[in-house]
Amino acid sequence: MPIYKIRLKKDDKVIVLSGKDKGKTGKVIKTHPKTNMLTVEGINIVKKHIKPSQTNKVGSIKEITKPIFVSKVAIIDPTTKKPSKIGYKINENGKKIRIYKTSGKEIV
Repeated sequence: MPIYKIRLKKDDKVIVLSGKDKGKTGKVIKTHPKTNMLTVEGINIVKKHIKPSQTNKVGSIKEITKPIFVSKVAIIDPTTKKPSKIGYKINENGKKIRIYKTSGKEIV
């Protein structure tokens, strides 16, 4: 299985474009390049039923955050507050930087 180039990084603020959480925003917690997914804070929360065991005497229902496909999210441009694509540019020092495609500003 190929490892995908995910342009989003940890702590980027993203908006969900499709699915049950459409329109919600959150911060990227973790990227999963092998599966082309990322985990976003407060998005795609599911309930997991936990059986009683030696360590957990009483069973319970726990809410956990599951990964979402990269194609379903877009980074938020802070100037326009709208979703944007990510581009790359070489600055004067010869370093490759990420930029917002909508405004052309650098992503910090």
